[in-house]
Amino acid sequence: MSKLEEKYNKEIKKSLKEKFGYSNIFEIPRVKKIVVNAGVGRAVADQKFLEFTEERLALVTGQKPIRTVSKKSIAGFKLREKMPIGVQVTLRGKRMYDFLDKLINIALPRVRDFRGIKLSAFDKKGNYSLGIRDHMVFPEISYEDQGQSFSLQVNIGTTAKNNKEAKALLEEMGFKFEKAKEVTNG
Repeated sequence: MSKLEEKYNKEIKKSLKEKFGYSNIFEIPRVKKIVVNAGVGRAVADQKFLEFTEERLALVTGQKPIRTVSKKSIAGFKLREKMPIGVQVTLRGKRMYDFLDKLINIALPRVRDFRGIKLSAFDKKGNYSLGIRDHMVFPEISYEDQGQSFSLQVNIGTTAKNNKEAKALLEEMGFKFEKAKEVTNG
C-alpha cells in the first residue's frame, strides 16, 4: 500500500465524511482512475519520436502505454486515418496512487513558476484535467539524455458528485490550488 493510499484510508476519508456529512462510507469521494495522454503531432513525420515518447511515458507512469491513432484523414496536416499520433496510459490501484504521490510531491513543485493548479479545470462531474508542459519535471527523466521535450495531459477521474467535493478531495490529498486573484482599486 502506498503512502497516499494509506493517508486516504486513515485520514482523508474521515475528514471528508465530517465535512460533507455522508451517512454511508461509499458516498465518500475517491480517485478511481488517472489517464495520462501525450499527443505527439511530430509523430506524423518522425516515428522515432513516437517511440521516444512511449519509452518516456512508460518510465514516468510505470506502465506500458498504448498508441492512439487518428480517427480521420486531414490532408493539411499530412495525417492519414488510423495513423499513430499519441500515447496513453490508464492508471488504477497502486500505480495510480504512486503516480499521484509523485505528481503532488515531486513533479508539480518542480514546474517553473508554479503557484498552484487552476480551479477552472474541473468538469461539472468532479473530474480534473491538468496539463504539464514539460515531461522533464518527473524524477525518472534525467536532463543529460533528455532528447526532445513533450507535454502531458493528466485526467483525474473521481467518484465525487460535484466540483466542490472533488476539490475538497484533491486538497486533502495535497494538491495546491491557485489563490483567487484579488481585485484592487486603483
